[in-house]
Amino acid sequence: MGTFRVQVEIGDAAGERWETVEALVDTGATYTTAPAPLLRQLGVTPHARETFVLADGRRVEHDIGRSWIRVTGRTEVTLLVFGEPGAPPLLGAYALEGLRLAPDPIGRRLVPVPGLLMEFAA
Repeated sequence: MGTFRVQVEIGDAAGERWETVEALVDTGATYTTAPAPLLRQLGVTPHARETFVLADGRRVEHDIGRSWIRVTGRTEVTLLVFGEPGAPPLLGAYALEGLRLAPDPIGRRLVPVPGLLMEFAA
């Protein structure tokens, strides 16, 4: 379920070249998705192919790679799904967690949050 859009920079594997895209902050998506042609242009290589379930119940297969992402000055390596050409980029939960950012749908912005470390009692 998308909420609002933010500027996201996607980097090559070395974090030297960056492309800026406008991504939908998708609180229902686990992974960040970017158009496959953009990821290939940056030299991001797929390391796995996974099956995903869409909101309408359809199952689709997409490649997954790992590269740099930068949002509001915070940079992190994250998993990226090679999306369909022309499909809008999505900023998913894994990247938001790694960047320690949380969506504020009312203010239509991302806000910094502290990292959480939980211990389980034996």
